[in-house]
Amino acid sequence: MLKIGIIKEGKTPPDKRVALSPEQCEFILDKYDDVEIYVQKSNIRKFEDRAYERLGVAVVDDVSDCDILIGVKEVPIDELIPNKIYIFFSHTFKEQEYNRDLLQAVIDKNIQLIDWEVITNAKGQRLIAFGRYAGIVGCYNGFLAYGLKTNSYKLKPANQCDDRAEMEAELPKIKLPNNFKAVITGKGRVGGGALEVIEKIDIKEVSPSDFLSKTFNEPVYTVLDVADYYERDDLKPMVKSDFYKNPKGYHSLFPKYAKEADMYIACHYWDSNSPYIFTREDAKDKDWKVKIVADISCDIDCAVASTLKPSTIADPLYGYNPKTEKEVDFYDDDAIGVMAVDNLPCELPKDASESFGKMFIEHVLEPLRGNDPDNIIERASETKDGKLTKYFSYLENYLKG
Repeated sequence: MLKIGIIKEGKTPPDKRVALSPEQCEFILDKYDDVEIYVQKSNIRKFEDRAYERLGVAVVDDVSDCDILIGVKEVPIDELIPNKIYIFFSHTFKEQEYNRDLLQAVIDKNIQLIDWEVITNAKGQRLIAFGRYAGIVGCYNGFLAYGLKTNSYKLKPANQCDDRAEMEAELPKIKLPNNFKAVITGKGRVGGGALEVIEKIDIKEVSPSDFLSKTFNEPVYTVLDVADYYERDDLKPMVKSDFYKNPKGYHSLFPKYAKEADMYIACHYWDSNSPYIFTREDAKDKDWKVKIVADISCDIDCAVASTLKPSTIADPLYGYNPKTEKEVDFYDDDAIGVMAVDNLPCELPKDASESFGKMFIEHVLEPLRGNDPDNIIERASETKDGKLTKYFSYLENYLKG
């Protein structure tokens, strides 16, 4: 019998998301005789305890009898139960300094830590993520910011909407000028989520070349692949595989798009070895046009120069003055408006949780039950038996500080 415990989120600020909705727990219990699910009582998560209880899912104070404990965000060190299997976003595999103590505590407590972020298939492709909902909410927030900056319309903040349907009911309020242009970088999960919102707005997609060379009498947007906004220094044709292996011999072409676009929606994955997408000097150009940057990728003070800091759900917008390179008021006439919320899926916790749970059932549940021919669980385990696994041995020096 496999006993799964859904833990109460303990991180501050509180996160209302959960890995499995009540209906998904019910589905698993009905389908698998060898799985039991226990949901730890919580006054935080979007789905109330009674929603689980109504469907026959056990809601308990204590989940220490469970074999596998599942959460979303990092578990506070003092809440870790020794000798268990945990699955959560640990934010340690990139050697994040702020979570070094957490990873050390996991090892000290003989915990097998499986990190959602490194659960991949045999090809190395991620199987489970909240990225799609980051794109959905981040794109919406970008248009919310544009309406406020231009004083042309107002949208209800996503976190004040009960669900995605209520949020999308706000989209008809968007009024864009006929010469409006938006540019998007990134074609992965995040970019796909952003496009789900864009497609519900009265705005037409055009090619990158047309975006740069033509004028339009209707709002338009373009989506840039990496080959559209990076170029080899020697001007030879780009080979994507070469760029991903060695991005240092490239430079950014993005500034030419910034001279055409009113809004920039950043959905890309950026490697620290890659050139910046736009620099502080780029943003000082007299022909710079972008007035809103919705930085969903949210790499701080690097790839996107205007992203000086992450913003919060409670205070999502700030201004960046290109001349002074400082944060200013969002409404300042000289400011680029920045939306850089770093936990966007939390704004739609119900929908984001349901989407995440669907991926869990599709890709992770069977491997957890032992049907794991691709070694998914072992490859995603950062720690086991009181030490780093061979897949994460590179973290030894990180642990030592």
